[in-house]
Formats: sequence, structure tokens, C-alpha cells
Amino acid sequence: LGRMKPVIVVHGGAGRIFKEREEGCRAGVVRAALRGYSVLKQGGSAVDAVEEAVRSMEDDPHFNAGCGSVLNEKGEVEMDAIIMDGKNLDSGAVSAVKCIANPIKLARLVMEKTKHMLLTDHGAHLFAKAMGIPEIPGEKLITERSRERWKKNLEPDSNPEEFQKDLGTVGAVAIDSEGNVACATSTGGLSNKLIGRVGDTACIGSGGYADNHSGATSTTGHGESIMKVVLARLILYHMEQGMSPEVAADTALDYMKTRVGGLGGVIVVNKAGEWAARFSTKQMSWATIKDDNLHYGIYAGEKHIKSVDEALASEREGF
Repeated sequence: LGRMKPVIVVHGGAGRIFKEREEGCRAGVVRAALRGYSVLKQGGSAVDAVEEAVRSMEDDPHFNAGCGSVLNEKGEVEMDAIIMDGKNLDSGAVSAVKCIANPIKLARLVMEKTKHMLLTDHGAHLFAKAMGIPEIPGEKLITERSRERWKKNLEPDSNPEEFQKDLGTVGAVAIDSEGNVACATSTGGLSNKLIGRVGDTACIGSGGYADNHSGATSTTGHGESIMKVVLARLILYHMEQGMSPEVAADTALDYMKTRVGGLGGVIVVNKAGEWAARFSTKQMSWATIKDDNLHYGIYAGEKHIKSVDEALASEREGF
């Protein structure tokens, strides 16, 4: 049996990361990668690993997912999430969900406990109740920063588009020792978005896609642009044509930029366990672990490398 070396890649969103938040974003993606990798090392599935990595970032207020999500026009948090299993193309997603801590958990339950792939708003809420997922007060998900930004965007001369540049959707892709791939993506969406707006994250083929025959990818960036080109599926298509993960990612991002003027970022792993983290925005926080080596960065061309043991030690000391 050709056992695969497990690989995990995570992103904390493409866009602009403000100086004072860089450390927190780096620490957050590293922590998520370490958690996902430890699932894989213990023989866990790719699906378990990506769910765990994304859950870790949903709980981290530095990212626009779960706690720390941006607010819609009414000042509420509405979240989208998707998970996909490359073995049989099973997928589960939720959109416009409120008052739960981990939308990715709910997306996985949609995949495993229903015959459907996407539940929205009130229906997703009823399903969460039926599955015994605790409801939390919406305020618990709102950070001071999200509220400040929402207020700024309400001012008559404000330009919410300006603020969309730090879009921290979070995501993960993995390949496990059995050679199965999976992806997961979660987001609070666009600041001051219309109530009921669903972006790329909850849409299969746009926010993410996973297929053992080619690989897995999770995307971040301007949702409407990503949906227009079905970015995740496009990248896998390029890999099916023989491109490496890096070239496939760059080609698809370039097409999105020239065709519809959209910027974004992607993480990719192919069926051979080769990975890429690429972006057309100024920055994207990302981290990956393969062969017990952790790589991570935020700026184009930036790549720190540590052994997993070293990373775990500094994790215990509080980074």
C-alpha cells in the first residue's frame, strides 16, 4: 500500500493585513495547521483535519469567520461555510447562519446527516437545533473591531469597498495517509453586505472543491468574482490538464483578474501531495505542514520554515 505523507495547507484570508494584526494572523494560521496536522498524524481523515483546522480559525477573533466575523448592513453576523470530501464528492454547506460558534461543524453535519448539500438561514438554524448544536447569543461573535468597521461603513461618505481589502475568509485543504483529499472554507462574508447575501464560500466549486482524482482547493477574496469564474473547480481543471498546483493556481487567479477584475487567494494540494498557496492580493496569511516541516507567510515571497516540534514548543510558550 503506497501510504501517502499527509499534508495540510491553511489560509486565513487574502487581502490587506494591517501591521498590528500580522502577528495574530501568523500565529492563528500556524496554530490551525498544527491542529490539522496532528489529526492527520494520528491517522485521522483529511475531512477531520480540515474541519479541525477551520474550527481553530473560526474561534480566533483575528479572522473573518465564526467569532470575529464582519457585520451585515443590519449589524448582525451571518456566516457561510462549506466542507467537501474528495473520496466520493460528498459536500455539505450552510449559508447565512447566525448564533452558532462553528459553522464548519454544521456544514459537516449537513454533509453526513442529510441528503442535501446546502442549508440556509432559518432551515440551517432548525437543523442545528435538531442536531443539538448550542445556540449562542449573536453578540458573542461580534468583536469591537467588527462593530467599529460596520459603523465606519455606515457613514455617508464611506466606501465599504475600501474595507473589503482585508477579507479574512478561512480555509484548509489536506491529503491524508490513505490519499484522500478534502477542503473546508468558512467566512463572515463582506462587511455591510445586504441581508441574505451568499458569497462564494457556500457554493461548491467556488469556495472550495475536492476530488481524489485531482486534488483539493479552498479560495478567498472577492466572492462575486470567484463565483463568476468558479475558481476552485477551475484550478482543479488546470491540474487535470497536467499543471502543477502552483501554475494552476496562478493561471486561474490571473484569469479572474483579467476577465472580471477580481483579486483573491487560494490554497491547493494535488493527489501527489504537492501544495501551493498563491494570491493576487497584497497579502494572504497561510501555513502548511508536510514531512514535519512547517512553512508559513503573509507577504508574496515570504516563507518561514520551522520543524513541527519547534513550532509546537513555541506554541506552548504562547508564540
